[in-house]
Amino acid sequence: MPHAKLARRKPDAARVLAYATLRAVTAEDAYANLELGRRLAEADLDARDAAFATELVAGTCRLQGTYDRVIAAASCRRTADLSPEVLDVLRLGAHQLLSMRVPSRAAVAATVDLAGAEVGERVAGLTNAVLRKVDARSLDEWVADLSRGEDELGALALRTHHPRWIAEEYVRLLGDEAEAALAANNVNPVPTLVVRPGLATVAELDGEPTRHSPYGARRPGNPGDVAAVREGRAGVQDEGSQLAALALARAAEGQSGRRWLDLCAGPGGKAALLAGLAIERGNRLVAAELQPHRARLVSQALRGYAGSDLAPEVLCVDGTAPPWRPGSFGAVLADVPCSGLGALRRRPESRWRRRPEDVTALVPLQKRLLESALQACAPGGIVVYVTCSPHHAETAEVVDAVLAATPVPAERLPVSGVLDVPGSATGPYAQLWPHRHGTDAMFVALLRRAE
Repeated sequence: MPHAKLARRKPDAARVLAYATLRAVTAEDAYANLELGRRLAEADLDARDAAFATELVAGTCRLQGTYDRVIAAASCRRTADLSPEVLDVLRLGAHQLLSMRVPSRAAVAATVDLAGAEVGERVAGLTNAVLRKVDARSLDEWVADLSRGEDELGALALRTHHPRWIAEEYVRLLGDEAEAALAANNVNPVPTLVVRPGLATVAELDGEPTRHSPYGARRPGNPGDVAAVREGRAGVQDEGSQLAALALARAAEGQSGRRWLDLCAGPGGKAALLAGLAIERGNRLVAAELQPHRARLVSQALRGYAGSDLAPEVLCVDGTAPPWRPGSFGAVLADVPCSGLGALRRRPESRWRRRPEDVTALVPLQKRLLESALQACAPGGIVVYVTCSPHHAETAEVVDAVLAATPVPAERLPVSGVLDVPGSATGPYAQLWPHRHGTDAMFVALLRRAE
C-alpha cells in the first residue's frame, strides 16, 4: 500500500509513556520508579492507563534479562545486533504477551504501532514477526526451553529472572531457601508508610500496621492521598529501614542531652524517623550528606521538626573527612552506599544494571565510613552499620575487617537484643529478607565503642 504509514493507528498514550520511560532507563541509566513517577505526574492519564503503564515499565525492567534471551531466540539474532530502540519496543511487547493479560492480537498490533511511530515504519515488519514467534510459547515454556543445557545454578537464575552472579550469592547465603528469596524479588511490594514520631499517629496512615515496626503501616495506592504524608508528618519508608533506625534508638536508650549522627542521611527517610526518636529522648540529630541535592531532600524530610527546641541539623559534608571532633556523638547510624541488592523488588532495573565489580568497588568506601562512624562515636556510645544489601562482601566482611584493623576499640553487640525479629539473626548481626519478613533485605550490625 502506498500510504500504509499514514493508515497505521496512533499508539496509545500509556504505551508511549512506557516506551519513553524504558528508553530513559536503558539509555540514560535513569531509575525506573523515579522516571516513571515524573512522567506520570506530567501526563494526563486516567487511573487505568497509569496502572497499565506502571506494570508495563516495572515488569519489563524486572524480567529484562529473560526477555532478551527470548527475543534473541525468536529473532535468531543477538540482541546486540538489534538497535536499542527496537530492542526496548520488543521488550515491552514480550512483557505484554508473556506476563500480562493483554490479548495476543492486541499486544502485537499495539506494539507494532508503537514501533512504527516511535522508531520508524521500517521496523514494523520485524517487530510483528518477532513478537508472533514470542507469542508461540508461554513464559514457562520459553524458560524450560532456554534452560536446556544450563547447569542447576543457571536454570535457577533463569526461572527466577536474575543474573547468575546474584543467584549464586543467594544460594551461598540461603541454600535451599534461595529460590523463595529470589522469587520474592519479583513481587511488587505494597507501599509502606511511616510516621514522624511526635507529629502523626499510625492510625492516620489509614493502612495495615507493620508487623515489627510500631511506626509504620502498609497501604495500597498513592501515598500522597494520605494527609499526613502531604503535610510532611509522615513519609514513605520500607519497614526494614524503619527497623534499622529503631535499632539505634533502642540501643542508645538512656541517653539524654546527646547528639546523634546519621552519617549518610540522604534522601532522609531514616533521618526523619531518627530525628523524632531523638527528640522524644531529649537528644538532637545531626544529619550529614555528601551530595547537595540529597542534602536538600534530607532537609525537606525533616521540615516537620523545624520548630522544635531540639530541631535536627543538616550538614552537607563528606562523612569520610568530617568537620566534627572525634567522640562527638552518643550514637551514630552508618547506612552506607551499597549495591542495593536488597531492594530489587523496588528497583526492578538494578539486577541487570549491577555487576559483581560494582560490589567490589564499594567495599573500600564502606570500610572508611564505618571507621569514621566509630571515630565520631563517644566512648560507650553506639554505632549501627546498615546496608540495603545481603551480599556478604558488603555486610559481615566489612564489619569484621574494620573491627580487626581499627585503632578504635569496639565490640559487637547482638542485634537481637534490640530487634526481636524471628528468622533475622545471623550470628551477632541481623539480616532481613523479603520472603521471610516482608521487608527489603536489610543488614544491621550493632557496635559499642569501648569506654
